[in-house]
Amino acid sequence: MALKRVVVTGLGAITPLGKSVPEYWDGLSRGESGCDFIQQLDVSKFKTKFACEVKDFDPTAYLDRKEARKIDRYCQFALIASDEAVKDAGISKENVNPDRVGVIFASGIGGLITFQEEVTNFALGDGTPRFNPFFIPKMILDIAAGQISMRHGFRGPNFAVVSACASSTNAIIDAFDNIRLNKADIVITGGSEAVISAAGVGGFNAMKALSERNDDPKTASRPFDKERDGFVMGEGAGVLILESLEHALARGAKIYCEIAGGGATADAHHITAPHPEGLGAKNVMHAALQDAGMQPSDIDYINVHGTSTPLGDIAETKAILSVFGEHAYNLNISSTKSMTGHCLGAAGALEALACIMAVTKDVVPPTINHFTDDPELDPKLNFTFNEAQHRTVNAALSNTFGFGGHNASVVIKKYKA
Repeated sequence: MALKRVVVTGLGAITPLGKSVPEYWDGLSRGESGCDFIQQLDVSKFKTKFACEVKDFDPTAYLDRKEARKIDRYCQFALIASDEAVKDAGISKENVNPDRVGVIFASGIGGLITFQEEVTNFALGDGTPRFNPFFIPKMILDIAAGQISMRHGFRGPNFAVVSACASSTNAIIDAFDNIRLNKADIVITGGSEAVISAAGVGGFNAMKALSERNDDPKTASRPFDKERDGFVMGEGAGVLILESLEHALARGAKIYCEIAGGGATADAHHITAPHPEGLGAKNVMHAALQDAGMQPSDIDYINVHGTSTPLGDIAETKAILSVFGEHAYNLNISSTKSMTGHCLGAAGALEALACIMAVTKDVVPPTINHFTDDPELDPKLNFTFNEAQHRTVNAALSNTFGFGGHNASVVIKKYKA
């Protein structure tokens, strides 16, 4: 059986830079920081007092008030972004078979805010187990995929993917595989995360993973800068509509780009730290390129994992040099986490979306907040510091790596008939 070609026909996003794809891309291309002091909770006693929040968010501007109360913030993001993507793709009951439309969706943590609220209420009570009947359905990781399918009546493959910060890249690869193997015509895929809470901030602070640059939060996310001191938490959702090329052409859909291939590996090294030589990262980029039938020289841009951690940025750079050799110096490399923060399980989808726009617009978004060169990084690499760069982007690679040693990469290229 010949594998089907897979294209992207719709996009949706809700992010710290804006609550739609045009707003998100405008913020990225202008090099805007989405970071500020946290508004969702009192962080006066926390080591980190800032994050990249979705600002001025009112779910009832998009969802029925009663409906919004029954779902966690992460699921609200998922539904809102998926609505935008479905509309953007022009999907309707008249032009798709709902039995052939799937939803494969990701979150790294799921409904942590709901979990914290319910357990806190119980702990502060008299021991009587009074829990909200929606506690479990609001909290579980798979509910975003389920809610999206119920909202639109999609009855194809439906499940959740979790691999920490690699989750939504893995979801995109699973969606890609389902379509090219003819198990679905269309898959709504991506990821959502909303864990800016006492448990989320406090937990990552305890790991010493977060930046503590409270005197200058706007510039706290500093990938590849010598003074980087940890990642900045972000939240939001990114959604892609993946579709078989023949189905997209048959219904006259617009086509953004083509998904060419994907890869997944493990570091098998440490629960949180990357392999110091970037072994898993190197292997996953090789795997993605091999799956795509492409050479390293075919890639023009890499949206790196680039979290702004001392170890991670160095390990990923070593991996890039190992895979791409001399061509590494022809690449544009950037970390959009410098603007959005680290959106955890949603990061892969939002960064794949950034790659899609780079391929579509021939613009590479920057790595902002660069002030001091790191002598441990090769100065000849083009990290696209501080300003977007215009160049032809025929193909891009999006890297995401997660705690537990999970690595995932997806290759996105211009669509050619």
